[in-house]
Order: sequence, then C-alpha cells, then structure tokens
Amino acid sequence: MGIPATGRVLAVDWGEVRFGLALSDETQTIASPLTTLTRRRGKRFPMPLFLELVTTHRPVGLVVGLPLTPDGEERPASTAARELAALLGGRTYLPVELVDERMTTARALAAIEEQGGSTRGRRGDVDALAATILLQHFLESRRAGRP
Repeated sequence: MGIPATGRVLAVDWGEVRFGLALSDETQTIASPLTTLTRRRGKRFPMPLFLELVTTHRPVGLVVGLPLTPDGEERPASTAARELAALLGGRTYLPVELVDERMTTARALAAIEEQGGSTRGRRGDVDALAATILLQHFLESRRAGRP
C-alpha cells in the first residue's frame, strides 16, 4: 500500500547522528522543515520523540531518504536507511517510501548561502532543510507522475 494522495506526509532525512524532519501540508503541495532529531553515537534512533511527532501531526505516510553513491549505487548507509524505514513503518503502521536523497544536503547548504546566511553552527537547520528538499522533490515527482 502506497502513501495516500491527500493528508500530511512526514519525511526523514537519514543521518548517522542527526535526522532532519519535514512535513507536507494536507494537500501535499508544500513541504516545510519540522525539526531535527539527534541520537548519541552508538545509540538507537530517538523513537519516543519521533512517535510524539507522528501523534501530533498525524501523517498519512512517511518518506525516508535513501543515501546512494553519486553513481546511484547503494552504500553501507543505504542499508541503515532501509532498516530505519522498516522500523518506522512497523512502529507507526504507516506506508513508507524510500527516496533517493543524493545532493539534498548540498542543496540545503547552497540555499542557505544563497540567502546570505551562514551554516556555521546550524547543522540541525541544514538537516531539516535537507528533509524539506527531499519531501518537496517527492511531492513534485508524484504530481508529475514520476516514480
């Protein structure tokens, strides 16, 4: 079962330490940064905080970024992202789609710098913006009928 065409979608930009989160509007037109979750090195994904956000925002589906090499090949982080997607789907009972996240962080950094901002000390903002770019790409691809 795929993600329904209406209702909020929650995106997770996978990271070893930080997970950027973004949320769409009900019509799945616009993605907005939500927050960034952090885990201590060697610890598990911060599931209680994530489940609180799911309860609060009531998404109809989840999008998880799939880290790939520049050539589109899977890498070790891809396995971790797939495991996270399965875990989130299992805990929330929501449909989950994996989406290629190549270049989302680079685009987020470029967007902040284009607006004259500094990324120094703002890794959390960058991760949430990367999740927003990931989610917006997903929404636009669906509207255009692309996979």
